Amino acid sequence: MSEPVIRPAVPSDLEALVRINDAAAPAVPITPLEELRALVELSELALVVDDGTPAGFLLAMTPGRDYASENYLWFSRRSAAFVYVDRIVLDPRLRGAGLGRGLYERVFARGRELGAVEVTCEVNLQPPNPASLAFHRRMGFTEVGRQWTKGASTEVALLAAPLDLGRG
Repeated sequence: MSEPVIRPAVPSDLEALVRINDAAAPAVPITPLEELRALVELSELALVVDDGTPAGFLLAMTPGRDYASENYLWFSRRSAAFVYVDRIVLDPRLRGAGLGRGLYERVFARGRELGAVEVTCEVNLQPPNPASLAFHRRMGFTEVGRQWTKGASTEVALLAAPLDLGRG
C-alpha cells in the first residue's frame, strides 16, 4: 500500500470501483459494471482514491445530463447551477484520513470553475447513514429537502453546500 493519491478514473478502474461500490451498500446502490461505466461517462468529475489499487471514488455531475436518478432530477428542478455528487465511497481502511474531504475539495473547486452556486448530494436517512450525514455537515452541507426513493424503500436527506464559503 502506497500513500493515497486522488486521480481521474480510467477505464481499467471500473471492476475495482464496482467492488468498492457494492461493498458499501445500502449507503449506495448495488451497481453492475455497465451501469457504473455509464455513470462515469455522464460524470463531470470521476475521481479515484488510489493507494496502489483503487480504494475509493467520487462521481459528480452537472445539470443537463441524461440521468434518471430521482435525487439528481430533484436538484435539477430546483436549480441550474449545481454540481451533484452522485456517490462517494471509501474503503473503510481509508476513512478518517482526510480523503473524503480531499475529494470534495476538488468538487468545490470544479464547481467554482463552472460558475455553480452549490454542491448537492443526498444521504440516506432510512436506512440510516449517520456517519455520512455527520461528514457532510462538517463539509458545510445543510438539508434542503427530503424524499422517499427507490419505490418508497429509502428516505434521503437532500443536501447542499454553497460555493461562496471560501473553501479551496
